Amino acid sequence: MEPVSETILVVDDDKTNRNLLSIILKKAEYRVIEAEDGRDALKKALETPVDLVLLDIMMPNMDGYEACRRMKEEPGTKDIPVIFLSAKAETRDKIMGLESGAADYVTKPFNKGEVLARVRSQLRIRNLTREVVEKQKRLDNDLKVAAGIQKSLLPSREVPEDSPLKWVWRFKPCEEIGGDIFNILRLDETHYAVYMLDVSGHGVASALVTVSASQMLQPHANTLLRKNCGKGLGNEIISPVDVVKELDNEYPMERFDKYFTLVYMLIDTEKGLLRYCNAGHPSPVLFRADGTTEKLEKGGPMVGLQGALPFEEGEIELASGDRVILYTDGVVEYEKTDMDFYGEERFNDAITRSAGVRIDAFLDDLMEDLATFGEGAPPRDDITLLAFEYRGRPNA
Repeated sequence: MEPVSETILVVDDDKTNRNLLSIILKKAEYRVIEAEDGRDALKKALETPVDLVLLDIMMPNMDGYEACRRMKEEPGTKDIPVIFLSAKAETRDKIMGLESGAADYVTKPFNKGEVLARVRSQLRIRNLTREVVEKQKRLDNDLKVAAGIQKSLLPSREVPEDSPLKWVWRFKPCEEIGGDIFNILRLDETHYAVYMLDVSGHGVASALVTVSASQMLQPHANTLLRKNCGKGLGNEIISPVDVVKELDNEYPMERFDKYFTLVYMLIDTEKGLLRYCNAGHPSPVLFRADGTTEKLEKGGPMVGLQGALPFEEGEIELASGDRVILYTDGVVEYEKTDMDFYGEERFNDAITRSAGVRIDAFLDDLMEDLATFGEGAPPRDDITLLAFEYRGRPNA
């Protein structure tokens, strides 16, 4: 039999009882510390690491009920299981003991076998609880690392000032690692790609799909975004609808047990032409320089159904000063404590109010409006916003 390392604090004003319990516990290879009243017990529990307390109730200076309550109030002793060992056998006495924070209650005269069984049971629960807490700490640390990796995949800087496009974004992750990702990709001198996707669920599984999909959407990774047309013929840029179709084939729901929504856009800055495909994502908003708005809804279902429903592509012409705002459902579904959602109406009103406001200031105002609405409630989903303004054709 391997030696038991747990330390038990025996608290009783009767020395004979303390000696008897000490003998029983030491034979079972526990370490034993003794205290003669509640005040002495509290002092020793704070000074010495203790795994369990056997506590009498009727004692001078401080009774067992008070000692137990004090232990549960102290950060250093609140997690130590307490077993009352008392001659007070009335039901109301046992209820008082449990309400003061005890884990168990044994009446005197006690049986040696019962005491050891109760001690082993509480120590086993304590050890299992410790293991769960340690595992959760390691998991929390892993999630923080994963969140850092995910954040590193976001754009590192805004597009240079001389670009025909002005890009800004804001990203507020929720407490759990989520599935939002977006990026801006320069494909050649006159073409930019922008995407925003949101993988279903939270946690590591969703984050892994997010990272994988973001790597698929890198221009240098493969031919998903550009196709080599042969020697001397350059590259052909793949259309948004074909990019979405390929992702739909690569990420079947049956394989990953996840789906994701996606908006993929291709912007020709020379022609002022935007082509896009919206796969089940909240519809981006086109906010024209003249103050009118339009939802960009052309597309199809979320990615993961493997062609069960068709995708289509939308095309619009951009004029100087036009803006496009992309977002995830974490924005409109941001919830206050009273179960009220931020909603599409508030979001659209905020966009309309932004006429004449710089695009970066607009996103700051929108984030402030969300915070005011939420009254400090933590978001349950990532809040992701990306906006760009078309500055007109180069040299036009």
